[in-house]
Amino acid sequence: MSIIEFDLENGLGGEKKDGAGSQRGHSIYDQNQFDTGDEYQNLVRYISNYREGRRKSVASISPDDDAVKKPWWKFWAKKGVAPGMDQSSFEVPDDWLTTELQQGLRSSEVEGRRKRSGWNELTTEKENMFLKFLSYFTGPILYVMEIAVLLAAGLRDWIDFGVIIAILLLNAGVGWYQEKQAADVVASLKGDIALRATVVRDGTEQDIKARELVPGDIVIIEEGQVVPADARLICAYDQPEAFEEYKQLMAEEEGEEPKEKKSDEDEEEDIHHGVSLVATDQSAITGESLAVDKYMGDTCYYTTGCKRGKAYGIVIANARASFVGRTATLVQGAKDQGHFKAIMNSIGTALLVVVVLWILISWIGAFFHNLDIATPEDSSNNLLHYVLILLIVGVPVGLPVVTTTTLAVGAAYLAKEKAIVQKLTAIESLAGVDVLCSDKTGTLTANQLSIREPFVSEDVDVNWMMAVAALASSHNIKSLDPIDKVTILTLKRYPKAREILEQGWKTEKYTPFDPVSKRITSVCTCDGVRYTCAKGAPKAILNLSNCSEEVAALFRSKAAEFARRGFRSLGVAVQKNDEPWDLLGMLSMFDPPREDTAQTIAEAQILGLQVKMLTGDAIAIAKETCKMLALGTKVYNSDRLIHGGLSGTTQHDLVERADGFAEVFPEHKYQVVEMIQQRGHLTAMTGDGVNDAPSLKKSDCGIAVEGASEAAQAAADIVFLAPGLSTIVSAIKIARQIFQRMKAYIQYRIALCFHLEIYLVTSMVIINETVRVDLIVFLALFADLATIAVAYDNAHYEQRPVEWQLPKIWIISVMLGILLAIATWILRGSLFLPSGGFLQNFGNIQEILFLEISLTENWLIFVTRGGQTYPSLQLVGAIFGVDVLATLFCIFGWLSGPSYQTTPPTPERFINNNGHTSVVTVVVVWCYSIGVTIVIAIVYYLMNKIAWLDNLGRKKRSRQDTSMENILAHLSKVAIEHERDEAKGISRFHLASRATEAEMDE
Repeated sequence: MSIIEFDLENGLGGEKKDGAGSQRGHSIYDQNQFDTGDEYQNLVRYISNYREGRRKSVASISPDDDAVKKPWWKFWAKKGVAPGMDQSSFEVPDDWLTTELQQGLRSSEVEGRRKRSGWNELTTEKENMFLKFLSYFTGPILYVMEIAVLLAAGLRDWIDFGVIIAILLLNAGVGWYQEKQAADVVASLKGDIALRATVVRDGTEQDIKARELVPGDIVIIEEGQVVPADARLICAYDQPEAFEEYKQLMAEEEGEEPKEKKSDEDEEEDIHHGVSLVATDQSAITGESLAVDKYMGDTCYYTTGCKRGKAYGIVIANARASFVGRTATLVQGAKDQGHFKAIMNSIGTALLVVVVLWILISWIGAFFHNLDIATPEDSSNNLLHYVLILLIVGVPVGLPVVTTTTLAVGAAYLAKEKAIVQKLTAIESLAGVDVLCSDKTGTLTANQLSIREPFVSEDVDVNWMMAVAALASSHNIKSLDPIDKVTILTLKRYPKAREILEQGWKTEKYTPFDPVSKRITSVCTCDGVRYTCAKGAPKAILNLSNCSEEVAALFRSKAAEFARRGFRSLGVAVQKNDEPWDLLGMLSMFDPPREDTAQTIAEAQILGLQVKMLTGDAIAIAKETCKMLALGTKVYNSDRLIHGGLSGTTQHDLVERADGFAEVFPEHKYQVVEMIQQRGHLTAMTGDGVNDAPSLKKSDCGIAVEGASEAAQAAADIVFLAPGLSTIVSAIKIARQIFQRMKAYIQYRIALCFHLEIYLVTSMVIINETVRVDLIVFLALFADLATIAVAYDNAHYEQRPVEWQLPKIWIISVMLGILLAIATWILRGSLFLPSGGFLQNFGNIQEILFLEISLTENWLIFVTRGGQTYPSLQLVGAIFGVDVLATLFCIFGWLSGPSYQTTPPTPERFINNNGHTSVVTVVVVWCYSIGVTIVIAIVYYLMNKIAWLDNLGRKKRSRQDTSMENILAHLSKVAIEHERDEAKGISRFHLASRATEAEMDE
């Protein structure tokens, strides 16, 4: 039987009420929160007029207001902030916090306050572009090149001096420009995720960017929004008259003696003033999963989410000086260089050690050839010139710059795919990920909830049930929860239910969903009758009612049936005054999988990526969704992680082998990530809520999905602006391509170092000859010019998670270097033959060697990049341009220098003193270099096919330490207890079993 009798013509109870009549009591929702009319009239209008459309980007709401301009010559000054002002330590004057509630700050006051307090944002300090440019001259490799500059100046080799400086400037300039361009692309997208705030200024409410707030601003904090700054609560939005009470409370607190700062535990013992104004989610700060009630005078912290209520607050500190900002400042100085930087440093250090050994060997050979330290000046055959030559060829000056800019340009590529990279090292992490923990809604599914035919209890009108479901929902249409939104909009199909809502309802109390009660409750009145409406998990709603066992069994069977069909079910119940609860029925909701999800998951598995689904839905729904997506059905209730009696290795095995977990809370996500990481996997975690922030931070690559909260975006390494799993998998492919570019360049550069070190040192020792230092510096310049375009090359992606595999890189690079050195020796050796070998007509040995070395080294990048994709036009064009230059050097004998005899002597008839080389010889050298490159490509291909070498240096992804896992599991069950014998005055500590959660709750 229906809980009330209703007359659709005359209203509830047969008496029609005026839509805005005086008999209506006070609603907790703001009567002015919509355009006109009251809460329920606007709710019905929202249902009738709602049109599905794309969500506007917040960046399009208003243009970006640039910071205050500064004179061009003041390059050291910060924008919009008075020089010397430290924003994080700025103390807000007391008179700034006396703003009138209804008037707010005047626009004329804002700029002055901002100049003193700074912008309300947690961004890092804006980099000085000049200092950024200078940073490209720092690092072990670059310091060695700078020593080479000084050595060239000391030897008065001004050509070498100028060219080496040009190489340094080229690398720094290109790196600075490419990284700046890529950063600009990413920064332009970051405007799409800007936090906004509603503020009272000049007596009106204004919607502004949160970064524009200043201390003393009156802000409006409401359900569904993120707190835009540390703000002290003043009063409820619909009770502005309580402002006087707030001022009295502040005056009383000022008169009290200062108290010590309280700990988080002490806050529970505080005596609160009045009723709770809002409830905020502080889980990212305190770890507390339940919303925390906030009262008049309490502080709402920056980036926490408002879960309930609407109130005025006054900004007491900007972002930098907020609770969150001060915490961020503590770690700001500790710059995490990441795994990538460590790899670069290790390669650079190893190459420096190797070059020192080669210098030592060359000096030993020079002593046997009776060479002087620095003379003759016009010859490269002396000790200091040997040092200069080997420093230039043995230290890859472009290595740190090219690899860093490859990452930066890669970030711009990802930005085009609507993925904002928060830090460059996240690209490396994303490329190596082998486990992706994905949430269901919006990522695996379309996030398009729809309500199917509901289950209605016997003798209950479906319109009444739908009306009660709408009453037990949030009515803040500016920021509706997806479930509340679909519940309310479903009333489009039930016009009589909409008429019920127009019968003079008032919402007295609204309690949002929480993970303990698992329901939403709303206390409403109509015609003097109080109705408590509830909507939530079927089991939680069933526990409210005292229905018969037959009704309860039917209710459970319907919930199980919905779950088997992949539907999420919500029970609906209502209580009239103090009468028993009436079970009305159940809503069935369905969020269909995305059309491309199943195909994307299959593609992810081919890429060596294991996808685990983490969802808050019931286990039956989770299993049904996994079946639809061909994801596997090893789905477990997350309760088994904590209360299932599992521990140690058994618990880790469960997590590693599972395809997903259901009924997941944020703390479960953190635990899943931690256990997977302990098994040696690189883990990516997706999230969208404030509660997901801890697990996003914990994972190797935190991913904030489309529509994620500001707190989740701040914690993530990568923020996606496009929905779906396919965008994430596409980003992983791009990250692997970026990684492939870097690895190809590193192999190429190491091989070049060993090529010239091996050939030149053996040439110095055996035949007392070297390539002139003037030509060596141009070889280094050409190598850098040719590979500037590596960042833009077409690259393939591996079908498995990538790793650096340094032992494999070194072995392959050294082998390529040896092959190149052998090829150069074959060319040089042929010139000792009576026939002249490769030399046709006439030529210069220095120039012939220069051309062969230049061609084979430039073309080596085509070998190390792999043959799966065609090289980009930029790379081909850069290398072809350098090849043409090298050919011109050879033909016209530029910088060939005077000739000298070797040991054994080279036939004089093949030595051309003017340095020119015949075109025929040049063609022969080109053909020979092509042949050498083909041979090296074959060797490179065969080496990558050797199984043990292909897997050399790869870490075991699924490793388990059974003993350690079990020890830690047992230790987690142990606690230290303290006892004191008052009679004897003795205290002691001893080990005891840790209390279970149930015991602690009691």
